[in-house]
Amino acid sequence: MYEYNPSAFPVHAKYEDETVLNEGMTLRDYFAAKAMQGMLSACTGWSEAGIERLAKCSYMTADQMLKAREA
Repeated sequence: MYEYNPSAFPVHAKYEDETVLNEGMTLRDYFAAKAMQGMLSACTGWSEAGIERLAKCSYMTADQMLKAREA
């Protein structure tokens, strides 16, 4: 797993006199979801084992995307 993993959609909200930060999903999760979306659109009829491989591949792709951001 890649260490650099900031929030993708942080939101600062003010409630009465207090500002609250909702960090939202991580950038790694966002990238993995986008990668998985693309992979799923290219094929149908996924098996349970195929879905498990797809999920792992999606996070491997997300990790590479995070590394590329720092290059």
